[in-house]
Amino acid sequence: MGLVQEIDYGTPSSTSEKQVTLTVDGFTVTVPEGTSIMRASMEAGIAIPKLCATDMVDAFGSCRLCLVEIDGRNGTPSSCTTPVAPGMVVHTQTGRLKDIRRGVMELYISDHPLDCLTCAANGDCELQTQAGVVGLRDVRYGYEGDNHVFKKNDGAENFKWMAKDESNPYFTYDPSKCIVCSRCVRACEEVQGTFALTIEGRGFESRVSPSMHQLFIDSECVSCGACVQACPTATLSEKSVIKIGQPEHSVVTTCAYCGVGCSFKAEMRGDELVRMVPYKDGKANRGHSCVKGRFAYGYSTHKERILNPMIREKVTDPWREVSWEEALTHTASEFRRIQYQYGRTSIGGITSSRCTNEETYLVQKLIRQGFRNNNVDTCARVCHSPTGYGLGQTFGTSAGTQDFDSIEQTDVVMIIGANPTDAHPVFASRMKKRLRKGAKLIVLDPRRTDIVRSAHIEAQHHLPLKPGTNVAVVTALAHVIVTEGLFDEAFIRERCDWDEFQDWASFVALPENSPEMVGQLANVDPEEIRAAARLFATGGNGAIYYGLGVTEHSQGSTTVIAIANLAMATGNIGRPGVGVNPLRGQNNVQGSCDMGSFPHELPGYRHVSGDAVRDIYESLWGVKLDDEPGLRIPNMLDAAVDGSFKGLYVQGEDILQSDPDTKHVAAGLAAMECVVVHDLFLNETANYAHVFLPGSTFLEKDGTFTNAERRINRVRKVMAPKNGLADWEVTQKLAQTMGLTWNYQHPSEIMDEIATTTPSFAKVSYDYLDRMGSVQWPCNEQAPEGTPIMHISGFVRGKGKFIRTEYVATDERTGPRFPLLLTTGRILSQYNVGAQTRRTDNVMWHSEDRLEIHPHDAENRGLRDGDWVRLASRSGETTLRALITDKVSPGVVYTTFHHPDTQANVITTDFSDWATNCPEYKVTAVQVGASNGPSEWQLDYDEQARNSRRIATLEAAE
Repeated sequence: MGLVQEIDYGTPSSTSEKQVTLTVDGFTVTVPEGTSIMRASMEAGIAIPKLCATDMVDAFGSCRLCLVEIDGRNGTPSSCTTPVAPGMVVHTQTGRLKDIRRGVMELYISDHPLDCLTCAANGDCELQTQAGVVGLRDVRYGYEGDNHVFKKNDGAENFKWMAKDESNPYFTYDPSKCIVCSRCVRACEEVQGTFALTIEGRGFESRVSPSMHQLFIDSECVSCGACVQACPTATLSEKSVIKIGQPEHSVVTTCAYCGVGCSFKAEMRGDELVRMVPYKDGKANRGHSCVKGRFAYGYSTHKERILNPMIREKVTDPWREVSWEEALTHTASEFRRIQYQYGRTSIGGITSSRCTNEETYLVQKLIRQGFRNNNVDTCARVCHSPTGYGLGQTFGTSAGTQDFDSIEQTDVVMIIGANPTDAHPVFASRMKKRLRKGAKLIVLDPRRTDIVRSAHIEAQHHLPLKPGTNVAVVTALAHVIVTEGLFDEAFIRERCDWDEFQDWASFVALPENSPEMVGQLANVDPEEIRAAARLFATGGNGAIYYGLGVTEHSQGSTTVIAIANLAMATGNIGRPGVGVNPLRGQNNVQGSCDMGSFPHELPGYRHVSGDAVRDIYESLWGVKLDDEPGLRIPNMLDAAVDGSFKGLYVQGEDILQSDPDTKHVAAGLAAMECVVVHDLFLNETANYAHVFLPGSTFLEKDGTFTNAERRINRVRKVMAPKNGLADWEVTQKLAQTMGLTWNYQHPSEIMDEIATTTPSFAKVSYDYLDRMGSVQWPCNEQAPEGTPIMHISGFVRGKGKFIRTEYVATDERTGPRFPLLLTTGRILSQYNVGAQTRRTDNVMWHSEDRLEIHPHDAENRGLRDGDWVRLASRSGETTLRALITDKVSPGVVYTTFHHPDTQANVITTDFSDWATNCPEYKVTAVQVGASNGPSEWQLDYDEQARNSRRIATLEAAE
């Protein structure tokens, strides 16, 4: 099998269209203008020795190993910093160059430990490799005198020596092995954009320093791994490599965290995962990573992972381990009993946005073919369902318009209700790189998120709007664009319905939509609104990126429509650098929607009422499909409380922790007679489950994920499922137990069925994905290589549709009892409900949910940083510790929802989006006060959870 090898060309590629031809060691090579001699040589198959150069960062020219000779020029210029020229004749291997390189390498080795045989990088050390390449056979300089290698020199303390820094849970920093090539510093600056590393000192005193000579764990480092990946020695080494050893084979797969969909090489030794290395050919991440994807995979072998099926009669009973056959037979029998007793629509299921497209497709197929109803929903109900509705109404398709590469041609970035540096960090790094190159930034968010002001970046306009006023503020931006004549009339007349535009324009031009009126409502300076609107309309290519701060509102769908209106009015649709881009939260939430996980849609966003669409599946599946939409998740819970919904199959979703109004969710689950949880761990929902089916991780299965840019990426199995079955096999066995004649032998056969029945996936197959690397749907005969940019020559629906967006205030209001507004979100080191990341060393950065509160609000309540506080709403109360910060505005508090002992969603209400039932997580009226500890509800919840997780021990046979 072997390791997947990637060529390092030494310097980044040039984007110039002009070609230049030169000669390298007698070979003719043609490359784009601006290409370095080093890269041109590598493209000709000639590797020039290097240490400070790598194609992930710009040329630096410090190591002096890559020197070349050029006919007609004096000296020996560095090949990494010298661009090619027409007719240039380059020599990479002359006697003079050999002597220089050996001399340079000799100096490096004279201040480097010679512990190669016991070094963690043995076999994967560029210094070791290049020493062999240049023919170094002897080092004439001893270690006497100044050095960084030994703790003591002649018995005296060596103050140039520094101890190894092992503070970071995932990698070590050994200064004695540093060659000061600056690759780690440049990777932190150019690739990640954090600027956490620097070179301190001068000359021989130079060394890498995290922040201001701090430990890595105390510095600004975000543990993305870019520095470790860039390091050519063992200075920065993964602790997993130190513990396990060098990997011997690797498999390219896709990360199972956020919606960026990063490609990784899973590097293995036998069946043990050694490390995850970002794959340079991954079109979503381009070789970069974040702390979660790079390092936080330890949950797959965590001791709390459940590997055997379990059942119990009542949720108060301890779990009993059983065979797969008994668990599946029991489940099928219970579901059939419930349907016989309560009716066909008394059971349903929830698909997972963490599972593959193929697994999601099978769950919705099981419900429609096996359960014979449309009671299927997915986590997008509580996150991006308004995106599907809003973009479907205006553009005709329920997904983002661009690929991630599009950001490189953007002139004005508008971020609305999203925190990309924490929730989508790899894409945020690409965004920050573009901003450092001069693109302008507008941010609409109640909080001052990190991207508002960070290293070498500052937003031109930050509109800290009051939670719940998104529609009003976005409409006010449109008001300025319309009333000042800044709209793109040519685009609108050609691509949209002009009459609908005029109706919309007359609406947004009304005085009540002016920045002056809206500014008072939203607590935003009207001049800032006007300036932001002018910048977006006149600043060149404008791209809008938005997140859950847009969708998780009672007017979430309306805000999405308002955003689409804004993009159409300014002509920012249908080319690179522009577009409307929802930043999807989970790795396959886009795919779960694509696969027909909504109760009103079959795969490909086709309504269940369509006779022609149902005919496709009825002829293939051999059953009559229901033409009426089924129940959404909130409807299922309501029906359960009412007594008409009694059975639920939940795959890879934790609705008790993630969905709003926890008490209502618990009441709904408690009222059901058969709750089946299919997951890795006994999550919070499993507290009310009767059957537990152990799941498999992304490392243990084949399949595909579809990321936020509609990119279909392969997921490849790197180890056998520790529970014995991949998730698709579990669903298939359940279907077979219920009498269905499924007989898939491999997930590729499921994808073939998807492609046969879904027009936007028509050309997608595993063979095709292996050839192409990845594709973005639609991928069919009309777009055989996929569709990176949507709506280029026209909208999917024909003409773009302008729709009025009247602001309607939420029913959730502040008052004397609850004077503050709570909004929620995520943090970099944790993911969603934390089921995975809480079972990794990422808890070092975020071991608990904290309540962010403005200093004024804290002072009024007598609170200090770190105090326990009571957070109460009309729905419930919880306690957590305060974090006093001016990141939030006065009157606004903020928390995350990663830890179940906080259960932030006991606070949120049952208010939801008018069109999709997406919960209004982002606006909850609350009061905050001092507390002595956990609330009574938290104590009761903890006791119930502990009792529910008991597993009966098997008595030893006599």
